[in-house]
Amino acid sequence: MAKATKRTYRRRTDEERLAELEQKLEQMKQKVESRKRQDSPVLKDIPRVQKRLRRFAQLAVDHGREDLANSTLAFVAGLDRVFQEDPGRRRGAAIDDD
Repeated sequence: MAKATKRTYRRRTDEERLAELEQKLEQMKQKVESRKRQDSPVLKDIPRVQKRLRRFAQLAVDHGREDLANSTLAFVAGLDRVFQEDPGRRRGAAIDDD
């Protein structure tokens, strides 16, 4: 019979465990904050609208209307920016340079 090799374990330090817990806490805070948002149902539909608008932009290009495609893609980029925006930062809010 072959001799089994002993597995080695690496114990995490207290600092590593604390950092992991802080990361989980921050994720949970963000999840709770996103549930509180009044515009959450609107934000949930943005990816679907973006997909549809991209199809429209491609249709416009296929039929020689690059002007419509460019305008549509610019609007899609704006939607993406709103969708990716941090819920704590709104238009007109002060920006902190830390």
